[in-house]
Amino acid sequence: MGKLLIECLSRRVKVGQVAQAVYTVTNQKANLKAELVFDNENDMRSLNNAERGIDKSTDVLSFPSMDDIKGVVLTPEICKTEMDGRYIFIGSIVLCDEKIKAQAKEFGHSAVRERNYLIMHGLLHLLGYDHIDPEDKREMRDKEKEVLKILGVDE
Repeated sequence: MGKLLIECLSRRVKVGQVAQAVYTVTNQKANLKAELVFDNENDMRSLNNAERGIDKSTDVLSFPSMDDIKGVVLTPEICKTEMDGRYIFIGSIVLCDEKIKAQAKEFGHSAVRERNYLIMHGLLHLLGYDHIDPEDKREMRDKEKEVLKILGVDE
């Protein structure tokens, strides 16, 4: 069995359990790798505006390295251009520290729980899941619930 490695460029963050739960729920087998970056609210606003045309800050942005992979069990053979050593690079996730803290307070849970939820959410985006239309939103939410259950986290 492979694993999902998250390289955090900004700080040491323990997210192995979150990554492994997403890996399990999405039935992956190969070694996968994602990049995790933390940014401030101003830079996140600029990035959101540049990438999505939305001139406001957001909590998480995902930048998948591949398209149309929802439900696909990734293998080195089908992901040759995304290989990084022994790992298939699935993309980058950018999180906003200020949003994490504010949302944690708003929802009445810890910043660590909020951060982990957003990492899970971002990883699912990297693996092709989205919430644009109601059917996709339901499917993504079901995956999130499965991951939370594995992690032993109440919704």
